[in-house]
Amino acid sequence: MAEPPDIRIGTAEREEAMKRLSDNFAAGRLSVAEFDERSGIVAAAMTRGDLETVFTDLPAVVSDSAVPAKRESRFGTNWPERIMPVVPIVAVILFFITSQWWVFLLIPLAGALLFGESSRERKSLQRELRRDDRRDRRRGR
Repeated sequence: MAEPPDIRIGTAEREEAMKRLSDNFAAGRLSVAEFDERSGIVAAAMTRGDLETVFTDLPAVVSDSAVPAKRESRFGTNWPERIMPVVPIVAVILFFITSQWWVFLLIPLAGALLFGESSRERKSLQRELRRDDRRDRRRGR
């Protein structure tokens, strides 16, 4: 038996509705203006009936295949830029420990390894992904 539309809702229901609305926006079913308007209605909703009016023209369930999940590491995509500032510090520490001047050659070696040819390919791929994201966002608006 379906719940009556005049049943009051709580924060959990509003958060679930916002997630569902965001999924529909990410799938390109809503423009930015529509998403803003509907998210305002969801935030102010007091009953189930208020939420139902927001989703009347949207599918009941957004499939996972419609919105691909972005996998990103916790360390981030710019890990070479995070590691490189540490390399000179490590080189100085190694110099004082070993008293060998050649440890300073680790600095350009690390730069070549971190920012060499594979780095150019990685940055090219990142630029292409950003360009695709911008194009998809423009089409969704």
